[in-house]
Amino acid sequence: MTSNQTDVVDADLLITVSGSPGSGVTTLCESLADVLDCGYVSGGEVFRRIADDRGMSLRELTAEASSTEEIDRELDRRLQRIAKEWGDADKAFVLESRLAGWLAGGDADLRIWLDAPEEVRVERTADREELGAEMRVREVLDQSRYASRYGIDLSDHSIYDLTVNTARWSPDGTLAVVLSALESYDPAVDEGSEPTPAVDV
Repeated sequence: MTSNQTDVVDADLLITVSGSPGSGVTTLCESLADVLDCGYVSGGEVFRRIADDRGMSLRELTAEASSTEEIDRELDRRLQRIAKEWGDADKAFVLESRLAGWLAGGDADLRIWLDAPEEVRVERTADREELGAEMRVREVLDQSRYASRYGIDLSDHSIYDLTVNTARWSPDGTLAVVLSALESYDPAVDEGSEPTPAVDV
């Protein structure tokens, strides 16, 4: 770890990472947590915890979540609590989910959004048995659900401090872009991030 990267950890940053399916969010978060030697929680991990708490398999919980919004709300409440906890902590932390930047609100120091052209994302998710048409349907449904539930427009990326097209770089290259932004960040000269309304979950 370089001295600059150590400085990033000392800055106690809460970093949120969100993005479209297949954009490389998980890969970036795991790499960031490793390089910065900091904590990392993903929405998928929290979803698995909810399944364990309820004594359900992931498939069972997913089926229940499709019929009621309470599962999604519980997931979002837990993510929001994690953001609050780590936003007040004296350590760097990475929080990942589609809504992480919104749920963290003012506790987030830096919000990152990853994306890539649809054909690239479809190819990347081929091994997950997720067809391109299914991926597009899921994205439309997610946008509709978040809009009706929280008034959030997922296509509005104005709250993000850094938006990266991951098709332009390798995973290591994307990590380098993000680390460069983190290393250059100076809270003392930050003129302010885009205000994010509190999300009532």
